[in-house]
Amino acid sequence: MEIKVGIQHVNREVVVETTETAAAVERAFAEAIGSEGVFTVTDERGRRVLIPSSKIAYVDLGEEHARKVGFGSL
Repeated sequence: MEIKVGIQHVNREVVVETTETAAAVERAFAEAIGSEGVFTVTDERGRRVLIPSSKIAYVDLGEEHARKVGFGSL
């Protein structure tokens, strides 16, 4: 699933491809906002992206099971 995070006063959004579900990402985001902590997302390769929740403008959750296009989808 693709997650786009908009950060205040930054022109580009952070885009992360993750294997987590939309519900899990939403839960992690709500916890980070509630505690004014750090929003943490793990991408498909196991790398973690840490964003201070006070600087987040929006979070866009893509489709959980998007179809892949091309020969890799066979």
